[in-house]
Amino acid sequence: MIAAQPIRVLVVDDHTLFRRGLISLLAGDARFQVVAEAGDANEAHQRAAQTQPDVILLDNHMPGVNGVDALAGFKALAPQARVLMLTVSEDERDLAAALRGGARGYLLKTMDSEMLASAIQRTMAGESVVSPEMTSKLVNAFQTGQGTATPPPPAVDTDPIHSLSPREREILALIAKGASNKELARDLNIAEATVKIHVQHILRKLNLSSRVQAAVYLAGRQG
Repeated sequence: MIAAQPIRVLVVDDHTLFRRGLISLLAGDARFQVVAEAGDANEAHQRAAQTQPDVILLDNHMPGVNGVDALAGFKALAPQARVLMLTVSEDERDLAAALRGGARGYLLKTMDSEMLASAIQRTMAGESVVSPEMTSKLVNAFQTGQGTATPPPPAVDTDPIHSLSPREREILALIAKGASNKELARDLNIAEATVKIHVQHILRKLNLSSRVQAAVYLAGRQG
């Protein structure tokens, strides 16, 4: 069997210690290959054009050009790259601007290493990824008209939410509040594996592909 090629990553952050620590973390994982690093947006654009990475981990608040404002440049210089914001900002305006600008995800630097690795892999699989702590703020940004890059599902003649069981509706409401599978399992006193099955059923019944879209879907109904 041919081994899967590692995901090629560009790390962009103006804090040298954090950047080097992140690079060291990724370098110790065979699933990833750090192909370049940069401390500001201008340098990042150059490195992206030179290396054509699969994923760009991008800080937002940097000197000069902010990460959100640099997104258009990455689209032009490395159009196949998926950009994941990796930031300390929990401001829903930053979240909305990032997703509206084309970022494929918005992650907080407080997340653990395995969650980050999973987020990178999910992004490569075509998913949009938002830290659980930011899910409720994503819903709020949608409700207040700030917009996101994840549109609500199209209207249909028969509302698919009626196909959900009471338990599935309960889980959907908790997902919209940002609850993780582990938190759902604890709050509902069921196994985490059972939660995962429920989430899969919810997404299938609503014709959605991610928890983020599920949260936005519910916000659209309540708005």
